[in-house]
Amino acid sequence: MPTLEWMTRGDDVRAAAQVPYRLLEARSELDGGDADPANMLIQGDNLDALKALMPYFKGAVKCIYIDPPYNTRSAFEHYDDNLEHSQWLAMIYPRLVLLRDLLAEDGSIWVSIDDNEGHYLKVILDEVFGRRNFLAEVIWQKRTSRENRAAIGLAHDTVLAYGKVPPVEWKAFRNTLPPNLNGFSNPDGDRRGPWRSIPFSAQGYAITACGYIARGDSPLIAQPIWRVAAEHQFEQLRDRILLRG
Repeated sequence: MPTLEWMTRGDDVRAAAQVPYRLLEARSELDGGDADPANMLIQGDNLDALKALMPYFKGAVKCIYIDPPYNTRSAFEHYDDNLEHSQWLAMIYPRLVLLRDLLAEDGSIWVSIDDNEGHYLKVILDEVFGRRNFLAEVIWQKRTSRENRAAIGLAHDTVLAYGKVPPVEWKAFRNTLPPNLNGFSNPDGDRRGPWRSIPFSAQGYAITACGYIARGDSPLIAQPIWRVAAEHQFEQLRDRILLRG
């Protein structure tokens, strides 16, 4: 598998394995009187904090979200977002290794990033978590106004998602979550239970599903690509799986 090389890579990889353990210092005046609080707010260097969490949560964390510095050449009050490229790589690598060790087998990690370091981050995540465990690249629109400062406007950021197992296995874990019935109802008392309407169009291309949709006894009408072929649409109309609207 390809790996990313930078000037201090060897030292940084070794340093990731040699981060010393740090003890967390509890602040009783902030714990609300709970002797064993379920949540923690940790102030300090996040590398030390991740190592300190290892005895408690190694292999047990179900979901991790991180928003690392984007390296946008900007100055912020609490951290430096203007690192030399190899410094940024040296910063992110050991933290990802510790996060991998904290992640449960059925867990996932979600990492926000933009174009400044996103492509390099993808290669490092492939190395640390395994390319076969890449789940998705999620694009989210961060602005709707015009961007005239660059040749091409930067209107979106990226969230890279990885698991400890390949997507098919991770989906099996995900499907054990309680069903989310938001948007489902049963206005017609269907014996099969709550349902919701969704578009009948489909991705991809299939000649048998192209060009027509059944409308009861009326002639077939030209339309886009549909989920099932025309001959099966009458069956779905009969069984009230396909509804005319």
